[in-house]
Amino acid sequence: MDPTNDDATRAALSKGSSNHAIYASVASVLAEAGGEPGTLVDVGAGAGGLFPYVRQACRTYVGCDLVRYDGFPSGPEARFVEANLNGPPFPIEGGCADVVVAAEVIEHLENPRAFVRELRRIAKRGALVVVTTPNQASFLSKLTLVLKDQFNAFQDGLYPAHITALVPIDLVRIAREAGLREPELRFTHAGRVPLTGRNWPAVLRGKRFSDNVLLVARAP
Repeated sequence: MDPTNDDATRAALSKGSSNHAIYASVASVLAEAGGEPGTLVDVGAGAGGLFPYVRQACRTYVGCDLVRYDGFPSGPEARFVEANLNGPPFPIEGGCADVVVAAEVIEHLENPRAFVRELRRIAKRGALVVVTTPNQASFLSKLTLVLKDQFNAFQDGLYPAHITALVPIDLVRIAREAGLREPELRFTHAGRVPLTGRNWPAVLRGKRFSDNVLLVARAP
């Protein structure tokens, strides 16, 4: 077994955080969905960077990850659960979550289908399930694949943290296979221009101009 390709190494390489565009997009989905604040389970929570964005949308925030990163929120409304996300079931009660979020997690895992089935298990009936991952359908990712034979977010420098590249339709198919209802795709509308250090102008939005994609679905 390669010691550089274990779960602890992947967790360390992930650094426990995502970016503003991803967190803001998740918060926008929750705001649009409405509903009374309840229990939000952030699977692969890292340092809990999502929490400030969704604080008003949940009564209880449960962060679940292999390690508790520095900066994870403290206080009575936030709780941490240690779990190896490559080895379901998670130590979380089934049907407990009003919202389940997995932001930039699925690409780190060995079995995306088992992972999404576990997200469904911990979700209440009708709960919102949101999964984000790098967008392989963006111009940036497509061009990188053509030029380097690797998706942009899965180049050597990001391995073994990023190991599972999924195109958007894969997310929809996996959600349906797991029994989730009404799966749809959203995009962060934030992305980098290939071969430059610049971002696309804000007027350019959607699949080709977004570095990340969101799957939004409901538990049955």
